Amino acid sequence: MTRATPRAIYLNTGARSWTSPASSDEELVDKFHKQLPDYHPTELILLDDVAKEVGVRSVYLKNESNRFGLPSFKILGASWGSFRAITQKLGLPLDSDLETVKKKVSSHTISLVAATDGNHGRAVARMAKVLSIPAEIHVPATMEETTIELIRSEGAAVVVSSGTYDDAVLEAHASSQRDGGTLIQDFAFGDYRDVPQWIVDGYLTMLREVDLQLQGEQADLVIAPVGVGSFAQAVVSHFKREGSSASVMTVEPDTAACLWKSLSRGEFTPQQTTPTIMAGLDCGTPSSIAWPLLKAGVEASITVSDFESHQSALYLQSLGISAGPCGSAPLAALRRLTKSDKATLGLNENSVIVLLCTEGNRDYTVPLDVSSDDPIVLTQTLVQINSANPSLGSMPGPGEVAIATYISAWLEHRDIERYWIEPKKGRPSVVGVARGSGGGKSLLLNGHVDTVTLVGYEDDPLSGKIENDRLYGRGAADMKGGVAAIMIALANAKKLGLRGDVIFAGVADEEDVSIGTQDVLDAGWRADAAIVTEPTDLEIIHAHKGFVWLDVTVHGLASHGSRADLGIDAICKAGYFLTELDRYAQRLLDGPADPTVGTGTVHASIIKGGEEVSSYPALCRISLERRTVAGESPQSVRQEIQDILDKLAKEVPNFKAEVAVTFSRPPFKLPLDDPFASLVSKHVSKAVGKKATVSGAPYWTDCALLAEKNIPSLLWGPKGEGLHAKEEWVDIHSVKTVAEALTDIAKEFCK
Repeated sequence: MTRATPRAIYLNTGARSWTSPASSDEELVDKFHKQLPDYHPTELILLDDVAKEVGVRSVYLKNESNRFGLPSFKILGASWGSFRAITQKLGLPLDSDLETVKKKVSSHTISLVAATDGNHGRAVARMAKVLSIPAEIHVPATMEETTIELIRSEGAAVVVSSGTYDDAVLEAHASSQRDGGTLIQDFAFGDYRDVPQWIVDGYLTMLREVDLQLQGEQADLVIAPVGVGSFAQAVVSHFKREGSSASVMTVEPDTAACLWKSLSRGEFTPQQTTPTIMAGLDCGTPSSIAWPLLKAGVEASITVSDFESHQSALYLQSLGISAGPCGSAPLAALRRLTKSDKATLGLNENSVIVLLCTEGNRDYTVPLDVSSDDPIVLTQTLVQINSANPSLGSMPGPGEVAIATYISAWLEHRDIERYWIEPKKGRPSVVGVARGSGGGKSLLLNGHVDTVTLVGYEDDPLSGKIENDRLYGRGAADMKGGVAAIMIALANAKKLGLRGDVIFAGVADEEDVSIGTQDVLDAGWRADAAIVTEPTDLEIIHAHKGFVWLDVTVHGLASHGSRADLGIDAICKAGYFLTELDRYAQRLLDGPADPTVGTGTVHASIIKGGEEVSSYPALCRISLERRTVAGESPQSVRQEIQDILDKLAKEVPNFKAEVAVTFSRPPFKLPLDDPFASLVSKHVSKAVGKKATVSGAPYWTDCALLAEKNIPSLLWGPKGEGLHAKEEWVDIHSVKTVAEALTDIAKEFCK
């Protein structure tokens, strides 16, 4: 299997000679922590097999899976930060004991407020419990319910935000402004700096334990996970102090790489993140007080995928170490280092490495691998993600969030620019950009990531099984094979040194009303040309029909079923219309045809009427679909239906009806002599080994929306059958063909 080239390590050799400012209050912090119930140093574990694997003398793991009975180191910072904030509020000296503080605070209205991705909030809640005061913890919308319940088990009130962790921080800050509220946050912003620094000071207890446990050995490299950066700030402060020779390497999730991107750009850079199993590291903005130290003192920064973290967690668990995804990230980072990386960091057979495992195991959704650059493996993975459209079918699907999250992770793993577009909650589209050097043409590759319902599919619709060169599953042909081909071409384009941008739009909702492509266009994305990789059996489609949806409402008069003298049956009257509609449909088929896509068509799709068997129905509504060709518009189609209704109103007693257009999309056509059509035809002919077939199609695609924005567009994709049917498959060789040809098209068009 072809493996991706992951995001490169960031290296700052200047950090080697940098020294951090001296810290204060060390004795007070240590004394305070030793007052807390069940204090004892957590274990430092020697990982001999890992040391052999990476070629160093020793690898140690600081195991924070049980600190004061909680599964994380966070209580060290949360407890000291809370203690400092409360003693300051009460005017008590820092050497006060816990019982004195608890007694004093009981006569005041004080509560602790925090935002969290899990462990910090639970730690703040625990400290509030120790002091017998209220706690209010704000959490992001994506937090697992089991994690929320653990926070509640500490006696805290939990407030679930409708947004991200960063949104929860803002909401917690606003809530803490109420009478007695005290914000205990490990994230510094604006003038809020003291408590985050006290939290950092609290973390240092753990690092001083490491010094003692090494028993005279000196760490050469310390690897720390990074969320907002406060823990990494503590690590840098401690291991870059005067007299220490250790280097510090940080690790983040691929999809929440705010520190890596800030370091790479040399400036404080907030980032849009997407969900990760490393929930405690899912932060888009570095702490303002952490950033200067991290910029100066971090020698290496790396990001890892959820799958890599998961694999490392499984390995540590096999050794009897209860490690969660955040805590396992340092091991994943260490295993990622290349021979060249190790040499730059000065690692050799005599080196000592310390991994800071910051959390114990917990429940999380097992992630999918994002490392493959094989278009067939990628197609299988996409098929295995249920992305059935929530607007369709008797059992609405879950929508595009899961597949958009996977695609985002796949792009970020390769350091491809990624944008999450979600004007309608729960219906995201993803844009990825292989950015050119400038001056070249841009190419948009578009594919929808939703599917029709899984209901009615025979066998397992999410299997992705391969038999006789066919890959089966819902959406295999329509159109996850085409999306996989685009993603591989995008990754290839990143390596070609092109001048123009290659843009991938993985869009929502094409199976219904195409809000995804519309959202991408409304967000301002444009290109000099586009290809939509719907399954076309490797034929180029340069034109297709449009459509108009209409509702015809036929009116009757409601009455008791026994009163034929009063009632007018709307359903029976609708029968006259359906008869005329059938004649109209035949006239369209017999009439003049567009030379490329044929004639327009019409059919009745849905009919609804009546309330109960014992009554005359007052209304009957018929939903129609009219497929259109060039020269036809929603207005002209509506008039044709209105003419039928007017005729019936004159001929049929008591016939009354009206028509309304409910939705429409235009037809599409790119002239065959367009330069882009010629370029694509040349490369497709080469790819299929014969002159490319160019034709029109009766269906509708997002090409029409792109063409409306003056983007020359074509439809070209793999072979497959069973679209929307009980069995669906895509030909695996054609997926590879499309991926290779798209790469060649981008290479020439964007050069």
